[in-house]
Amino acid sequence: MRELTGAQARRIAIAAQGLTAQRPAPGSVGTRHLGGVIDRLGVVQIDSVNVVARSHYLPFFSRLGPYDREALDRMRDAAPRRLVEYWAHEAALVAPATWPLFAGRMRAAESEAWGGMRQVHAEHPGLVEAVLREVTDRGPLTSRQVEAALAHDVPRSREDWGWNWSAVKRALEWLFWSGQVASAGRTASFERRYAAPSRVAPPALRAAWAARDDARTEGEAITELVRMAASALGVATEASLADYFRLTRAQARDAIAVLCAEGCIEEVRVVGWRDTAYLWSAARVPRSVHVEALVSPFDSLVWHRPRTEALFGVRYRLEIYTPAPQRIHGYYVLPFVFGDTIVARVDLKADRAAGVLRVPQLTWEPGAPPEAAAALERELAALAGWLELTDVSVPGTAP
Repeated sequence: MRELTGAQARRIAIAAQGLTAQRPAPGSVGTRHLGGVIDRLGVVQIDSVNVVARSHYLPFFSRLGPYDREALDRMRDAAPRRLVEYWAHEAALVAPATWPLFAGRMRAAESEAWGGMRQVHAEHPGLVEAVLREVTDRGPLTSRQVEAALAHDVPRSREDWGWNWSAVKRALEWLFWSGQVASAGRTASFERRYAAPSRVAPPALRAAWAARDDARTEGEAITELVRMAASALGVATEASLADYFRLTRAQARDAIAVLCAEGCIEEVRVVGWRDTAYLWSAARVPRSVHVEALVSPFDSLVWHRPRTEALFGVRYRLEIYTPAPQRIHGYYVLPFVFGDTIVARVDLKADRAAGVLRVPQLTWEPGAPPEAAAALERELAALAGWLELTDVSVPGTAP
């Protein structure tokens, strides 16, 4: 079995995530570059926290530098769509061709309770059907618009039906999870706009979307998802390959066996890792890499925390839900990758009223090189400019 050092595995992972490519010249980032990121990563997580920027914008900045966020929005919101939403990791952006690969997940949603969404059928008979009819006939609609439409079109008393905004939202989310409705993008206030899948899918994919399938068996679809994960991760354990698209370990294990037999991946041993790892056959094994990038807490480089600790020796946790007095590194902390490792944790806040990108807390990792301070200043300045902030406020500490 081939053996890799921990440093080799780290460099492979960073390169596979597209962080080593030279950033385009300022002002030159276009749809092709943005599409290249989603093609490489396969999935970009969405989160509503906006203390810096919506999280799905940040992985593109980490890899490309400043770009037009409205261009990314158009890829998601306007036809022909090059990005669509689904519960692919958590809520996430994927390419339209990836959506049908989750057909098994969609079918399972029809018979399994998910976060209480399915229960809305039993609690409010007829509501799910009415919501589906409104979205199919009139979408794209936000949940608030669906509720208003139902109040007009189906004037039953709330006492009779027992529904409210929460029930309508739950019905919509179950329909979205099960693939019976799709996301046609977001409003300026980040509300999802629901529509029939036929209105969202590009013409070439409408048949696959309508069937919630693309003629592959469920096993073949899962194998394709693990193939995408293996390519995006470079080298990864079974647990990390499963986590990428939130598959079960059993699903990932079967797909790994297929991919090993095909020669797409090979078993390797990474020094210091307890579990067997799998190396993507086309992965670059750089002798060295040099990266200067802030990465979102929801970036696929770091979202599987056990992998982050194995690769970088950093135990990284998001402390948003930790009471303020108990936080160690801050509220919304972005790891700063310098060279080929994480050298700092940067708590960030975009103070839009004051026009300042604030760094409430900056924590340098042990052994961070002194030159990382200047690199971080450059990255913060670029981030501030991209966010249309005029200043950066940083604590006066260096490695």
